[in-house]
Amino acid sequence: MINQKSITISYTEFEGRDHLNESELLLCESAVNSAKKAYCPYSKFSVGAAVLLESGDIVTGNNQENAAYPSGLCAERVALFYAGAQYGNIAPKTMAIAALIDGELTDNPVTPCGACRQVFAEIENRYHKPFSIFLIGKEKIIKIDNSVDLLPLAFKLSEC
Repeated sequence: MINQKSITISYTEFEGRDHLNESELLLCESAVNSAKKAYCPYSKFSVGAAVLLESGDIVTGNNQENAAYPSGLCAERVALFYAGAQYGNIAPKTMAIAALIDGELTDNPVTPCGACRQVFAEIENRYHKPFSIFLIGKEKIIKIDNSVDLLPLAFKLSEC
């Protein structure tokens, strides 16, 4: 027997920041400000991430490159791993991601790499809670309500 199935995701697209609430705006601004501090001498592609924890704390991260590629780390994982190390059992609620080229926000939002998507799935599994993601660009902002929508068939050791 053969069963063909499909996977779909839904997301919200905002034209500008006018439709975001104050908390979402602060998170997006935190991601942009964090991108400005990225260490990216090789790619010249600055990425910042900001994570709102259930406690109300915001932690940030930015990409950290290294000449011994791939020893660097993406902004998303820097922020999430810092949150896990410093805030232990407090789950992430929302993440915002922004990218800059030559100090300017990219026109369209950038999406996380596959490794970051797998980390998102692990974090959601760890805390048994989804978290949403805002992908920020000049032209638009995309909101994904559940981070595992970015990696629908994520690897789970418990399923092996």
